[in-house]
Amino acid sequence: MNRARVGKYTIGQVVKHRIYPFRGVIFDVDPVFANTDEWYEAIPEEVRPHKDQPFYHLFAENAETEYIAYVSEQNLLPDESGEPVRHPQVSEVFERSEDGSYRRRFEVLN
Repeated sequence: MNRARVGKYTIGQVVKHRIYPFRGVIFDVDPVFANTDEWYEAIPEEVRPHKDQPFYHLFAENAETEYIAYVSEQNLLPDESGEPVRHPQVSEVFERSEDGSYRRRFEVLN
């Protein structure tokens, strides 16, 4: 039986990919794989992650562009650079703290 694990990383945390040169801010977490089989099968088998681990949705960036990424926990590391993430959606969802971390932006309803 597959059991969902508690994620190692949190919403608002800045992380980087273990292999590929990109980083981002986590904006959502799936306790286990929740994307399409087509997406999963497109990953080369020799680096394909197990489905029974948390998967993170990131506002991601690399040297050339910004995009949304979906990454397994085993392929993430904390990003300790302290650099802000330039993805344009980050400021719509998060506020940056003095320590460089991100916390959800809450809209005030009138």
